[in-house]
Amino acid sequence: SPFRFSRLKAPSPPPRLASPHRPWRPMAHGLGHLHSAWAVEQAVAGEESRVVLLRFGHDHDPECMLMDEVLLEASIALEEACRISLVDIKEVPDFTQQYELYDPCTLMFFYRGRHLQLELGLGDRYKITWPVGGSQELTDIVEAVVRGARQGRDLIVATRDYSLT
Repeated sequence: SPFRFSRLKAPSPPPRLASPHRPWRPMAHGLGHLHSAWAVEQAVAGEESRVVLLRFGHDHDPECMLMDEVLLEASIALEEACRISLVDIKEVPDFTQQYELYDPCTLMFFYRGRHLQLELGLGDRYKITWPVGGSQELTDIVEAVVRGARQGRDLIVATRDYSLT
């Protein structure tokens, strides 16, 4: 008998987000996922002209889902200057200790194989560990990172001091 798709059951959705004002949405499928340490290393080392932004976290964590929405929204405007990829740290735990990935959602930037540090006014100089407020805020951060990276800087000062928020 021929194979019929009607026999397949759709997977159940992850738990709903805690906010009653925000409906549940699946993770951002429009963004590329890296499924191995080798793929992460290739993405970081293989990109010569653009900054690489990696979102480390758990794909179904509410904070990561919010961040993924912002990343997806900004990805079109940033695609020429920045490659955005997602890494689920349950699937790829190799970088957890090296980059101290203990927060639910972490953004890190790389350029030509080098890890870029950010001065955000918070003391934590190499990653963003909170949900960014929106696509414009993310775009501002990425533009500062791209400018600094292209000037050869390893430490980039953000245009906004996040210690005041």
